[in-house]
Amino acid sequence: MSIRVVIAEDSYLVRESLTQLLASAPDIEVVAVAEDTQSLRDAIDREEPDVVLTDIRMPPALEREGIRVATHLRETRPEIGVVVLSLYAEPGFALELFDGGSAGRAYLLKERVGNRGELTAAIRAVAEGGSVVDPKIVDTLIAERSRVADSRLADLTAREREVLAEVATGKSNAAVASSLFLTKRAVEKHINAIFMKLGLRDSDDVSRRVKATLIFLAEEGRAAPPPVV
Repeated sequence: MSIRVVIAEDSYLVRESLTQLLASAPDIEVVAVAEDTQSLRDAIDREEPDVVLTDIRMPPALEREGIRVATHLRETRPEIGVVVLSLYAEPGFALELFDGGSAGRAYLLKERVGNRGELTAAIRAVAEGGSVVDPKIVDTLIAERSRVADSRLADLTAREREVLAEVATGKSNAAVASSLFLTKRAVEKHINAIFMKLGLRDSDDVSRRVKATLIFLAEEGRAAPPPVV
């Protein structure tokens, strides 16, 4: 039996491309196409498909409607698989899609649309209750995990990170204390602990405060603060 698929995509050209691409797969049948969230929901109710192939962002809001539909189906029609297509190699979107379970869910970048083999394999996988994650998303997740593991800030407590974030804006100990509702003495203890954990020893040429700020900005990916005048 064919896998019955509903396509949801607001771009006419992409809808047509997907429809033509899947038409050449002998075991897949496109039973409906939708251009917005409401028409997708109507098509699901009407056609009772095996798989929904949807853009992550759909009218009217153009936010994360594809993921929201997938979440709703997990609660109401768990037998329907969902393949979400996205322009964004954003691990957070994939993790949101798989929240509550990965069975019957796939997250692919739209650049895979031109590869019929990858797209049809994802559709078949979710129809059978499997899951697929775009390789680029996996690479990003691995890189982020490695970055966190290797971070020089990993040993800092949450409070120490807060103090360092304030220091990185150029604030004095007194200003940090006022901002975080701490005593000046408590701030000094936190800063000394930060220096120790970051392996910063006092030197005459470069302030430990400056070094700690540079480490924080580099690892947090923030722009340097404006000079204090």
